[in-house]
Amino acid sequence: MDYRDAGVDIQAGRDFVNRIKALVQQTTRSEVLGGLGGFGGCFQLPEGYRQPVLVSGADGVGTKLKIAQALNQHHTIGIDLVAMCVNDVLTCGAEPLFFLDYLATGHLEPEALTDVIAGIAQGCQQAGCALLGGETAEMPGFYPAGEYDLAGFCVGIVEKAEMLNGSQVRIGDRAIGLASSGVHSNGYSLVRKIVDEFIGPAAGEKPEAGVTEAVLSPWSITPWTEREDLPLVARQQSLGEALLTPTQIYVKPVLAAQRSGLTLHGMAHITGGGLPENLPRCLGKDQSVQIDPQSWPAPPIFDWIASTGSVPTAAMFDTFNMGIGFVLIVPPEKVESALHWFNARQCPAYEIGEVVVGAGEVLGLPG
Repeated sequence: MDYRDAGVDIQAGRDFVNRIKALVQQTTRSEVLGGLGGFGGCFQLPEGYRQPVLVSGADGVGTKLKIAQALNQHHTIGIDLVAMCVNDVLTCGAEPLFFLDYLATGHLEPEALTDVIAGIAQGCQQAGCALLGGETAEMPGFYPAGEYDLAGFCVGIVEKAEMLNGSQVRIGDRAIGLASSGVHSNGYSLVRKIVDEFIGPAAGEKPEAGVTEAVLSPWSITPWTEREDLPLVARQQSLGEALLTPTQIYVKPVLAAQRSGLTLHGMAHITGGGLPENLPRCLGKDQSVQIDPQSWPAPPIFDWIASTGSVPTAAMFDTFNMGIGFVLIVPPEKVESALHWFNARQCPAYEIGEVVVGAGEVLGLPG
């Protein structure tokens, strides 16, 4: 017997690495030392920092993977993986430098996994960081056929004196919300439960003999047909396509705004737990934020989730980003310049609240 008899194809793994080399090369930065294939990725720190602080982050994309795998659409999930890490690192003012991925599967499917890596490379380009390396693990018997899992790791850099840690936030500062592109990468266990119970077979259920998967897959339905107020492109999206919209990467517009002179006192990445859980993480002691939930439009996918699953509004805000993917805390005199900066760059921004005296709460939300 050999390794291939056990379900691991070493040559296929080598071929896969060769396929993705060009994708990795597209993300390189001048600080990258060496190339793909070493035991470790090497990166030289950028010049010009007096007291550089390295900021790290790790994350995944959760059960959003189940939808990508059910529809056999793998080209956007890699963007999600990068976004979840680089947006976290950004919150303390750090510039993402490099990214590494871990991809595990039961059987190496070169076409699908190359699409995943292409998405990761695209996400790295959007964030301006290098795809420095990664690991692809083929583990037969551990993952079912056609399934894979992802994890991402990011390192950024910030000048120690310029780190945002909550101490800069003042009572009276304003919260500027940057629009999300949709559900992003949180809350998919609830979404899948809603689809399973109220629409049809669970994602990934195998079709019966002679019946196409598209007929059985609930992710292929179109939820927008009765919403004539929506743009045509939205009405033509299937549920799966709407839910696979990749997480917005905020790195370049936020860093550019900061470098242009916009004063930022705090940042929050709105992920699992929504505004109530994530916004207080960027505040100082004895501070809360008073939010006006009517100050921004929520993407229609959230209306669909709430109505289809009869999800209470409070639970929606506790689970999803509800249309705000990233929040900036700015001095009141900088509100207009902040709104103009982002709106002029196709990054919709809204004044959504104010920092008030409190105990780390988000006030004004339903429930």
